[in-house]
Amino acid sequence: MSNIRITKQFSFETGHALYGYDGKCKNVHGHSYRLDVTVIGQPITDTSNVKFGMVIDFSDLKKIVKEEIVNVFDHATVFNKNTPHVELAKELADRGHNVLLVDYQPTSEMMVIDFAEKIKSRLPDTIKLHSLKLQETATSYAQWFASDND
Repeated sequence: MSNIRITKQFSFETGHALYGYDGKCKNVHGHSYRLDVTVIGQPITDTSNVKFGMVIDFSDLKKIVKEEIVNVFDHATVFNKNTPHVELAKELADRGHNVLLVDYQPTSEMMVIDFAEKIKSRLPDTIKLHSLKLQETATSYAQWFASDND
């Protein structure tokens, strides 16, 4: 049986600020992110399985990514927990805003690494995460490939 890659696309809105950065992105701002999640596996060959012919049900992949990424990051503001923005983060959280403090600089590059680890931990053993593409703007994105990280 052949290995097949399938991709599901997601979108979410997230704000962030880059601590210590020397450009405009040091200011709190937001993006309309698009995340492409590609997994690889072999279609199920058991004709008695309700998922016969599928690598993974798109709805099962959607559930994983929604729970781990989209529902967490959508309409949140993300700060590096070591940033001086922590005071601003506390103020926002106290006012009912969704604020995430992460262990990394919230760039697309670091976010896609975080997302890969979260998604990989939830996939069935027969399915492997192949790649992620996190598009920050119409012309800028970060990619993660399993083959680059083995």
